[in-house]
Amino acid sequence: MKILSVADRVEKDLLETVGGGPAIDGVELILSCGDLPPEYLAALRNRYETPLLYVLGNHDVRYGESPPSRCIPVDRRIVQFEKTKIVGFSGSRWYNGNINQYTEEQMAGFIGRLRFTLWRQKGVDLVLTHAPPRFVHDAEDQCHRGFRSFRRFIDKYQPHFFIHGHIHTMFADDKERITTVNSTSVINSYGYYVFEI
Repeated sequence: MKILSVADRVEKDLLETVGGGPAIDGVELILSCGDLPPEYLAALRNRYETPLLYVLGNHDVRYGESPPSRCIPVDRRIVQFEKTKIVGFSGSRWYNGNINQYTEEQMAGFIGRLRFTLWRQKGVDLVLTHAPPRFVHDAEDQCHRGFRSFRRFIDKYQPHFFIHGHIHTMFADDKERITTVNSTSVINSYGYYVFEI
């Protein structure tokens, strides 16, 4: 399955028509890691004619009034797409009290409330978040620190993929986006990234 993940920066090239079709051939699922306009997600969903799952970033303030058409929110939910089980967690670390900001304790609580479902489903294959795990791709300022609870999630459930945004880094080589933690590929999806399961 070919997956297009997007985060933090509108990439107009993704919406351009190439030979009458989408800019990237064969995309079967789109994942949004947040901080993108809802209209952009709806446009991607329509251009690629494929399901789009999303979490919210710390700057996504308009989604309550105008959610992206035909796109599926997965914050604090486990969904299955084909054979792939996906869980999502919106938001960043708390830094000024605005929308979609959480303390470490709050995020740990969100994960804890899914414990029974995670046990019953024998974990998940992919985690979709806005913020990264602590000490993996994150920074030391209060806004861009990752969540320790995400790192504990990786240690306990060992998902194949952990996809995040929030950390604005330009990559000369896509391999620089990926850090392996245990057996989990942690991927910074800033801009966009294409991968396969």
